[in-house]
Formats: sequence, C-alpha cells, structure tokens
Amino acid sequence: MKYTPHAYQRYAAQFILNHPAAAIFLDCGLGKTVITLTAIRELLHDSFAVRRVLIIAPLRVARDTWPSEIRKWDHLSGLTYAVAVGNTAKRLAALRQKAEITIINRENVDWLITNNTFDFDMVVVDELSSFKSHRTRRFKALMKVRPMVSRIVGLTGTPSSNGLMDLWAEFRLLDMGKRLGRFLTQYREQYFLPDKRNAQMVFTYKPRPGAEEKIYEAISDITISMKSGDYLELPKCLTNVVQVEMNERERRIYERLKKDMAAEIDGKEIDAMNAAALSGKLLQMANGAAYDGEGRAVHLHDRKLDALEDLVESANGRPVLIAYWFRHDLERIRGRFPGARELRQEADIADWNAGRISIGLIHPASAGHGLNLQDGGSMLIWFSLAWSLELNQQTNARLWRQGQRHTVTIHYLVMKNSIDESVMAALTRKDKVQEALMSAVKAEFGKE
Repeated sequence: MKYTPHAYQRYAAQFILNHPAAAIFLDCGLGKTVITLTAIRELLHDSFAVRRVLIIAPLRVARDTWPSEIRKWDHLSGLTYAVAVGNTAKRLAALRQKAEITIINRENVDWLITNNTFDFDMVVVDELSSFKSHRTRRFKALMKVRPMVSRIVGLTGTPSSNGLMDLWAEFRLLDMGKRLGRFLTQYREQYFLPDKRNAQMVFTYKPRPGAEEKIYEAISDITISMKSGDYLELPKCLTNVVQVEMNERERRIYERLKKDMAAEIDGKEIDAMNAAALSGKLLQMANGAAYDGEGRAVHLHDRKLDALEDLVESANGRPVLIAYWFRHDLERIRGRFPGARELRQEADIADWNAGRISIGLIHPASAGHGLNLQDGGSMLIWFSLAWSLELNQQTNARLWRQGQRHTVTIHYLVMKNSIDESVMAALTRKDKVQEALMSAVKAEFGKE
C-alpha cells in the first residue's frame, strides 16, 4: 500500500530524524507506528545513521502490530525484521537473524540485556509509560545499556497517566537525566511538595505552583505532543481491526464444528441443529467459549481477552466501552476486569458520562436510539461481533455523535480465518442481515 503521509505525520517523522532522543506523544489513531518506521527506514537506508534498531512494545503489539505495519506499506518493504517473542529458543533464533529491526516484548528486555550481547544503536520504546517506574527490572536493564544507544524514541499517548511524577523515569531513560535530573529525589524536591502524609511518612506529592509549566518547558526541546482533535476533523471516527489467532488445537475444534456441526471440548459436546445455530456457535467459539447442550459455557481460549487487555492497557486509564453479545462473553470479561461495569440503568449511564466508570460494558441490543454516551469516553471495543448492521451502527453512534469532543476509535476484535471475517465483510458491504448470515454459513460449509 502506498503511504501518503499527512503533514503532521511528516513533521513527526522529521522530528525523530532531527533529535537523537525524542519523545513522541501522539493520540491513538494518528499513526505513530508508521511515522516511526518511516523515520527508521531513512536512518537505516538513507543517512546510514544507525545499523540495528530494537523496538520494545507490549507483547501482542510486538508480535502483531509492528510486523503488520512493516508489511503493509510499500516504502517499508526493504526493511528486514525479526520478532523476538515466545520461548527462549524462538527469541534466540530471532536474535541470530541479525535483522535491521528486532522487535521484542517489554517483559523480555531484562532477559535480552542480561543474557545476550547488546548491539543495537537505536531503541524505540512503544508505550513509554510502561517505563514510568525506575524500580522495575526492565527499566534498570535498559538503563545499563542506554549509554551504548545513539538514538532513542519514546512513544505514548499518555505519558503521565498517573500524574507528572511519571515523567521522571521516562525522561531519565530518554536523556539520561539531562532535563529532569539524574535522581528522583532531585526531581521531586524541585517540582513537588508533600501532599498526603502521616507524620514523617509522605504518601503522595503535589506539584509546586507553576511546576507543570516548568516541567513541560524543560522537556519541550525533545518532545512533541499531538492531539487527534488538533489534526483530525471532528467528530471523526477511526476504525481498527485487531486480528487474533487460535492455536492448532483450538483451530481443529473450530473446524470440526464447522464441518460436522458438532465438536467436543474437554469432554463437553457442542453441537448445532441448523445453519443459524451453527453461525451462533462459531461466533461463540471465535470469542473463546461456547454453550453446550445444557446451557453451560465451555471454555476454548482466551485469545480475544488477551487482545482486549492490550487495548485497555493502551488506553492508560481513559474510559473504554466494550460491546459484548453472549452472556459468557460478559462473564469472562468481568473475570479479567473485575471493575468493569455494565451500562444498563440510568444511574450507570449517568456515572459513565460523569467519568466515574473506566470500563463500561454494553450489549448492542440495549444501545438503542437516543442513548448518549459521548461524554464518558471515545473508545469502543467490539469483543463480540454481531450480524446486525443496524445494531452495529447504533452502538457505534453512542460515542460517535454530535457533542463528542474527541476522535472516536472503534476496535473490532476479529478471529482470523473464522466467521468473524464474514461478519466484518457483511458489515462493510452493508448486506441485509439474513442474506449475509446464510451466505456466510453456506461458504463455511463449503470449506474443507
């Protein structure tokens, strides 16, 4: 695909090129991955300023998003990359490739630096906010090799999700303490005052008067911050398809149900009586569980839950609305996020719009006309996909509507090579619900 960057994307890429240490704070949807890769390509292939690049990211972002973006754009096709995730053997095999770009999940940073020769001269930290604590092993490990790195880029949309105190460790990593000090105590004494305390024990700190402006001024020369509302026409809606995959065992069970209309999961029988029932069972399995003949949910996988957790984490405390379809979806989501709250009553809606709910859960059938949720958040995640175009559009319109002050981001969790893809295709084509459903199920029957 040909990359035609927006003016702000060209500016951000040039900023990376011009600054050996750069903090890029971009809202979700502005394209931070392709911006960074564009700059990396020039540094590797045009100016020859770097030889090898290490990209550190959340697990599934490292495994899926960065490789996908490299493959997606024509101008990045010349880059070589290796993904160092998984077991030790897989990680070592990736390192042995000596690719121009090595992508690793942040949990393995300590392993990489402690057990291997570190020969990267550029580092990109995707979600810089995950290095906000100087006490973590990943932070300490990366600081050991930081003097060996000639270029470093920190990417995030929320650099200070828990307050200005987060910034110290992030910039200690970027500039080795040049702007906010080499020691946390120095930073704290200069910009903060004790807040909550018990005798001599201080629990929290609050910024001194004018501290926020001074901190921003101190880091401004290596930092750019872009809000989607400043660069994208509002109200704007960004759609993102997040693909997930089953393992071999899960795939065999799914394919058996699709072919034979019956399958067994851990001794529990799952069957479908007709094409419509088969569609429902396949959608359930794509989500991770399916009801047996006695109405009990039988667990198959957590692939979508893991991807959902990544998206919630990337929101960094911003409210997230999750659309579910099956009751077992709701129960499993609640199990992963105990604080999640279903929006059913007027009090729930009021609390959501007042910002008192960080993770809201909604069923598309209850997200009818006139339900205003735009004041409470701007991110919607479809955990479960539904055939109804009307329900899809109406649920999306709860956030994407007049009065929304932010760009709306709608994520669809789509199981690869499953009926989920048929649903997405039907929604894209705006086919009639029943015709699309039957056509897709027929296609599923025809596949061996």
